[in-house]
Amino acid sequence: MIRNARMGDVKKIHSLLNHYADKGMLLGRSYSALYDQLRDFKVFADSKDNLLGVCALHITWEDLAEIRSLAVAEDAQKKNVGKKLVHACLEEAAHFGIEKVFTLTYQAEFFRKQGFADIDKNLLPHKIWSDCINCPKFPDCDEEALQCTVAEVIKS
Repeated sequence: MIRNARMGDVKKIHSLLNHYADKGMLLGRSYSALYDQLRDFKVFADSKDNLLGVCALHITWEDLAEIRSLAVAEDAQKKNVGKKLVHACLEEAAHFGIEKVFTLTYQAEFFRKQGFADIDKNLLPHKIWSDCINCPKFPDCDEEALQCTVAEVIKS
């Protein structure tokens, strides 16, 4: 079941994200950042409320949002958990009238399968780079940038 994240999820989200950050597969988030941005997060939980996946939709501008912090527990992979989380975030973007969603990722092929296309990072607004300043990989970002048109992806 996909639902909005709650305060009680923060430690689990932190653990899941940092598990993959330690492997160099995504960027970790501090507890402070998770509490600050908790409303951005959706979680996929089983019937016992075990966290199987997490994903955030971060609004960056009037017509642009970012999908970030997508992670799926290893024992829940290949079960469409990530796909469902991304789709839930895209539906939320549509609800807000956001036309385009981008991601910066090390898992570009997954996002291509969801209808995202490669873009040049330099096309992203400067506001986005304010988050990058705090990244340990700044200014040598090795993530790939992809973007989709929300209405097109939701239709498919």
